[in-house]
Amino acid sequence: MSSKNFALLGAAGYIAPRHMQAIKETGHQLIAAMDPHDSVGILDRYFDDVDFFTEFERFDRHVEKLRRLGPDKAVHYVSICSPNYLHDAHIRLALRIDADAICEKPLVLNPWNLDTLADLERETGRRIHTVLQLRTHPSITELKERIQNDQSDTVYDIDLAYITSRGKWYHFSWKGDQAKSGGIPTNIGIHFFDMLIWIFGKPSAVTVEYSDYSKIKGTLELERARVNWFLSIDGNDLPDHVRQKSQPTYRSILMNGQEIEFSTGFTDLHTIVYRDILAGQGYGIEDAYPSIQLVHDIRKSKAESQKFHPWHAFVQK
Repeated sequence: MSSKNFALLGAAGYIAPRHMQAIKETGHQLIAAMDPHDSVGILDRYFDDVDFFTEFERFDRHVEKLRRLGPDKAVHYVSICSPNYLHDAHIRLALRIDADAICEKPLVLNPWNLDTLADLERETGRRIHTVLQLRTHPSITELKERIQNDQSDTVYDIDLAYITSRGKWYHFSWKGDQAKSGGIPTNIGIHFFDMLIWIFGKPSAVTVEYSDYSKIKGTLELERARVNWFLSIDGNDLPDHVRQKSQPTYRSILMNGQEIEFSTGFTDLHTIVYRDILAGQGYGIEDAYPSIQLVHDIRKSKAESQKFHPWHAFVQK
């Protein structure tokens, strides 16, 4: 496969280095990047000749110019690591310059936006890829195979907890603005919801038991699972044994009371995602739709209680 040219939007963001690493490790080059913030020295760790822009309009003009210079100079893929509410516009830019889009979760905030993007895919002949890296995690793929091989009518009891401590900055950034991020279920939970749907089937019902600016918990009915879920960015919710180790993040999935270990092995998953996409595989709009619909439904649901009760004992162990 010949080397491909990549452009990247959101170069100063938290997840951007995973994309830079994936582009590098798959043998391709990043030729243009954009972010309104100029703290992007991380680029030098992976590439030494990247045209960088802090203004979207200038980036737009540059990649359009490259398109007109022919296939060797043109951008073939646009990697999108920008804030969630900008994904839709940045995907459209990729297709307009005759490139494929590789977009972080969520592709869009509202499910109906996916219909228009699907139309644009058909009109342009380009592809929109989404990054669903948990589907490549060895523990998760093994669990999916296990459930598929179970020919019984078993409905599994799942307890999911994800706590990732965030400081005050979070609430003053775009991530703390629900209109821009989609709120906690979208911003930190969507890849877990996607994973559960991928393994246990389509959702049939979801409830929100409690919700505030830093945490949310509820239940979810899937074809083959009943799920208790809890998401939090409040470090006070970390179990004692995690806090004692000064660890900022806690992930736990119990299936019928048994822990599913997937606390490690996250750092190289983007490279696997990129390899799949470059090989003509990967995941697209149809794959992203169920979880985007689900987090939209959660966002619109009214919490059953305004009082936060101690959450499930499984996290306290």
